[in-house]
Amino acid sequence: MAKLTREDIYRTAKELSNWGRWGDDDQIGTLNNISPQDIVSAAGLVKQGKVFGLGLDLKQKIQSGLFGGRWNLIHQMLATGTDAVSGEQDGDGNAYLRYADDAINVPCQGSTQWDALCHIFLDDKMYNGFSATDVTVNGAKKLGIENYRDKMVGRGVLLDIARWKGVDSLDDGYAITNADLDACAAAQGVEIRKGDFVIFRTGHQERCLASGDWEGYAGGDAPGLAFETAYWIKEHDIAGICADTWGCEVRPNETDEANQPWHWVVIPAIGIAMGEIFYLKELAADCAEDGVYEFLFTAPPLHLPGGAGSPINPQAIK
Repeated sequence: MAKLTREDIYRTAKELSNWGRWGDDDQIGTLNNISPQDIVSAAGLVKQGKVFGLGLDLKQKIQSGLFGGRWNLIHQMLATGTDAVSGEQDGDGNAYLRYADDAINVPCQGSTQWDALCHIFLDDKMYNGFSATDVTVNGAKKLGIENYRDKMVGRGVLLDIARWKGVDSLDDGYAITNADLDACAAAQGVEIRKGDFVIFRTGHQERCLASGDWEGYAGGDAPGLAFETAYWIKEHDIAGICADTWGCEVRPNETDEANQPWHWVVIPAIGIAMGEIFYLKELAADCAEDGVYEFLFTAPPLHLPGGAGSPINPQAIK
């Protein structure tokens, strides 16, 4: 197969663009595809009261320095039980409080997270034609993650590509095609609908968890979506696309002329809500057991005005 060119990427971005579709000042993109009735219907999928947390353990050392200078979470205790029982917190009088307190330092894209629509630029533009210069040292004036804060709820669908393929994990470099997505959904007996949050499982993250080796996970070779799936996303009018991988799309990329070419299209042109590094092991096992691959999904970001992303702990409720 011929490699993508820069011209192919620009042509696809223009063809699939949602700029102006929901108004000139729209800042939520494909989340516009979710109606209030969709949320009511999604709530009706809760039958058993089972809740699955889809956030990866924040203390996993997933960052290996391959991309963007991101680091692993730093968790610092500001006050401990040792402080308490040693009397450090008692002061000079009787009115004291013994407590534990702590702080964290982590990149917004450092673990399970949403990418904001200001996260990826297409040359000097963001989604809906906003200028890349709207993102300053003080954060994004447009398309910040705060626009997602009350939008991340609806019908979730798991596409367990690895299990459907009969493997624990897809091989690095395996490109998931439109045909794969459709065939997996058909095999699972689940329909992809407008406004869905589609979550696909490659097994890549579980491979790293099992081995304890995260080398290459964040920015290295990985299974993921082929460039052509940008058309699948637009055709199905889904609200969000999420994965258990670091970057959703296949690596090595399908071109030598751009880094993460699929990102160039799906975020700044289509305006998709993208979730990465989702922990899917227990959810996938349960779906395989009961044959139910749809659920109420909710994953609000932190209310961080101007943020280019946000850590999350998504919930799938069955």
